[in-house]
Amino acid sequence: MSDTASAAPRVPKRVAAVILNSLKGGVVPRIGLPYITVGREVEIRALLTDLSLIADGGASFRFLVGRYGAGKSFLLQTIRTHAMGEGFVVADADLSPERRLQGGQGQGLATYRELIRNISTKTRPEGGALNLILDRWVASCADADESAVNAQLAPLEEMVHGFDFTRMLRRYRAAVSEGDEEAMSRVTKWIRGEYRTKSEARAELGSSTIISDDDWYDYVKLIARFLVCSGYKGMLVLIDELVNLYKIPNAITRQYNYEKILTMYNDTLQGKAQYLGMIMGGTPTSIEDRRRGVFSYEALRS
Repeated sequence: MSDTASAAPRVPKRVAAVILNSLKGGVVPRIGLPYITVGREVEIRALLTDLSLIADGGASFRFLVGRYGAGKSFLLQTIRTHAMGEGFVVADADLSPERRLQGGQGQGLATYRELIRNISTKTRPEGGALNLILDRWVASCADADESAVNAQLAPLEEMVHGFDFTRMLRRYRAAVSEGDEEAMSRVTKWIRGEYRTKSEARAELGSSTIISDDDWYDYVKLIARFLVCSGYKGMLVLIDELVNLYKIPNAITRQYNYEKILTMYNDTLQGKAQYLGMIMGGTPTSIEDRRRGVFSYEALRS
């Protein structure tokens, strides 16, 4: 056996099985990507620069453009894996007719729910890491007095919807100390955006505020800022399949969705978002088409 062969990294059996099954099925594996990644050094280096910016309390926004089969989803998953390894939390979602950035029938909220459902960390790369993140924060506060916790949460309270969000965090912390699992699950249900009506939230939590189609992105910014309190470096949000916005038949609805992208872009540019990176993936047509694509929105094109 040659030295090269003996130095090759051994792939754990479980990881190897996931990689092979994913490749057979024509999808990108969610774990084990470093074993099969080649030739993406330039793109990855640019995105690593973004990660250091995010860790310093900044924000970044990028479009990742590639034709079908060009390896766009693969690159997104590679970035995802690397970011988690570096101590970031990653949330990803694919847009669809039911999941948009803005919509009259809860399509924006559906995207938020998908992001939170897929929220992942190094120790929970398959998603569903919300409770783990909350528990990690509670554990980090175990020896802290109330004034220290208040000082930690003060920057969040100054943000839009920060008062409601921090009230839920305090409620979760109290529920953990009391061993009240029902109260804990109600708080996570609220953070996941699963309360359909304000009256339902009021009855179960005493809060008349719920995460809605109009303000879900404000809560993404809050979560990104909160993650630093839990010991993470920040949050990376990956939104793929922008082609589903391009396909929206109604021009006004399309423009509302592109307006949401502009808001996110401006936030990262103007320092209104912290510890947050956004990457949106789409085909060249879905971005560059001046009639229906992202470039049909003048402010984004310029």
